[in-house]
Amino acid sequence: MLLIIDENSINTRLDLFLSQLYDGISRSKIQTAIKAGKVLINGDIKKPSYALKFDDRVEFENLEPDKIIELEAQDIALEVIWEDENMAVINKPSGMLTHPTFLETSGTLVNALLYKYGDNLSDTNGEFRRGIVHRLDRNTSGLLMIAKNNKTHEYLANIIKEHKLTKKYHAVLKGFYPNETDIISEPIGRNNANPKKMAVRPDGRPSLTKLKVLEHFANEATYVELELVTGRTHQIRVHTSFKKHPVYNDTLYGAGEGKVKTQEQVLQSFYLKFAKPFSSQIIELEIGPDEKLSKVLNYFRSRSV
Repeated sequence: MLLIIDENSINTRLDLFLSQLYDGISRSKIQTAIKAGKVLINGDIKKPSYALKFDDRVEFENLEPDKIIELEAQDIALEVIWEDENMAVINKPSGMLTHPTFLETSGTLVNALLYKYGDNLSDTNGEFRRGIVHRLDRNTSGLLMIAKNNKTHEYLANIIKEHKLTKKYHAVLKGFYPNETDIISEPIGRNNANPKKMAVRPDGRPSLTKLKVLEHFANEATYVELELVTGRTHQIRVHTSFKKHPVYNDTLYGAGEGKVKTQEQVLQSFYLKFAKPFSSQIIELEIGPDEKLSKVLNYFRSRSV
């Protein structure tokens, strides 16, 4: 198995990174496998505490010997918003994993992409992330770029790295957000108390989110537009939670369950703007609110009539 480290996993400990992939294996067993040389970083043996770097090549055999990992191409409906010979933009539904883990190997976006595009997907980030250049959390819906070949993958990864991709989200936040516009510039790193969470911390990576209020619903909730200048793991969820206005129904980051029940956080990637690969043409894409966002907006708007 080969995985290439992207910017979301930079500075993560090697043993922690693998324990997140192998949810059913204890961290101590993973540390033993690393020390035994069953995991290589750029061809070398590293300590379990090794801090991963951008573009590191993590090579390992299946660390769970009784479980055979095979990815299946699955006929799952995909909403393709735009595509050409080099890439596609997919509207990922809420509830779908972007790519498989060792715990969940079916029903993900990658399984659907393998069925639709077969071998016409980049493999720069390994088999588990065929075509995947950037990710959306399981319960975040919306626009996601897919690379059909490695050259395009490199191009798209570079425009993300150089902040030449505009990504905007819609969200409903808990409570009354006090500023009509805001720039949240707080460093983000791994949460020491819970490795599945991120947190604002002084030694984290620089992270910047632009926020604009679209609509207030008394003191209960606020409808906002957010633009990601950087793209850290859980960035919007961490930044809004830090501001004491977490994304509605985001139980992981402190929102609790709201009056309108949904499948976790009410957050949608609704807008992308980028230069078409190997061309000067600008592609600008926008989608309307999904079912979850519409449900929550309709509820609050009906109460304010």
